[in-house]
Amino acid sequence: MRTDRVDQAGSVTLRVNGRLHHIGIGRHHYRTRVLILAQDHHITVINAATGEVLRDLILDPTRDYQPTRAPKGPKRKKP
Repeated sequence: MRTDRVDQAGSVTLRVNGRLHHIGIGRHHYRTRVLILAQDHHITVINAATGEVLRDLILDPTRDYQPTRAPKGPKRKKP
């Protein structure tokens, strides 16, 4: 377990087996204090103030960045 704060890019970092991983949370959580619970490759990120689970994932050790899988925003029609 460790505490951290979501950075401007919307992610937190976690070192697993000597390798640094960036876990995407979302930019709208910028500066939110979080608790990171890690057991093997199962990671849970919790808002420290409210207890809300922000992210629950199985870490892919082959990737440095763990994306949120959230949609990138509304699609715009081309003129």
